[in-house]
Amino acid sequence: MEEQNNMEDLKKIALHDVHKSLGAKMVPFAGYLMPLRYSSDIEEHITVREGVGVFDVSHMGEFFLRGPKALDLIQRVVSNDASKLYDGKALYAYLPNETGGVVDDLLVYRISQEEYMLVVNAANIEKDWQWISRHNTEGVAMENASDRISLFAVQGPKAAEALQKLTDIDLSAMSYYTFQQGTLAGVENVIISATGYTGAGGFELYVDNQQARSVWEAIFEAGASFDIKPIGLGARDTLRLEMGYCLYGNDIDDTTSPLEAGLGWVTKFTKPFVNAAQLAAQKKAGPAQKLVGLLMEDKGIPRAGYEVLNAEEQLIGRITSGSQSPVLNKGIGLGYVQTAYSQPDTEVYVGVRNRRLKARIVKVPFVK
Repeated sequence: MEEQNNMEDLKKIALHDVHKSLGAKMVPFAGYLMPLRYSSDIEEHITVREGVGVFDVSHMGEFFLRGPKALDLIQRVVSNDASKLYDGKALYAYLPNETGGVVDDLLVYRISQEEYMLVVNAANIEKDWQWISRHNTEGVAMENASDRISLFAVQGPKAAEALQKLTDIDLSAMSYYTFQQGTLAGVENVIISATGYTGAGGFELYVDNQQARSVWEAIFEAGASFDIKPIGLGARDTLRLEMGYCLYGNDIDDTTSPLEAGLGWVTKFTKPFVNAAQLAAQKKAGPAQKLVGLLMEDKGIPRAGYEVLNAEEQLIGRITSGSQSPVLNKGIGLGYVQTAYSQPDTEVYVGVRNRRLKARIVKVPFVK
């Protein structure tokens, strides 16, 4: 009975019934009922790598920050330098906390000089909102638009060609991490963003919930000749893992160091931000451990929580994400290991149940 109540507490995305009618297996994820898969994870994964697929990721959070001090607030709470943005440009960053960990990772979009959109992880919407609000000491207007916006990620090498039928915006001319607002499938003010979480190329489309269904149907009509398919969270996880992208809650969280997680590239000490001094000191000292890619040489899958051992069977780290790579047909994982063992081609072992399986540290992405 308790599980029944828990299921009733879960939020539903705008197209919940559409996904059920498509045969999706719906599962609880980050407080929402979400499509896990429609056919098989491997089939959906290959569809995105080789063709085009559509994820409904409307559970993600969207905040709008507006006003003359919006940039100042963003600069204070995010690690990356948002002053480098121009209208129609986005960047990846994280929100550092005061104890050396990560509140969340996110995207920052500059709509205009005084308007920005932040895209945050679904499980952290409330936490992030409270965190940013706490630092909003100069009256920046904040809107949490998460419940009114649907987000579709149209991903894969054929995404631009499939979507081009629906808009006058030249999609092939859009560079990575830029976006435009325009008409798509007859709907105005769609944010079309050349971003994604798959490494396969494509676009993310932000639409009002009321237009979500008509846009979704138009995407599938336009993509029919490319064998477009709906894709679930199962394939989303294996796709991001093949690229070595962090997943909040697995590879980074409130306790993990962003520098150990390899996020130094979005940590800009050219401006003051939350906990910058402690992170700068850690950078100078050098991280004690590092997040690395592990490629299994023995047959087996490195699951989150499994131990990483050296040749002497000493514990040197732990797996944070792992799966079978559909492209490589081998077990792959991300995990933290002591810095001494973090060099590519270092031989390590993963403790899988009662066995020690050989693995190798590799540079991500796993799939080029």
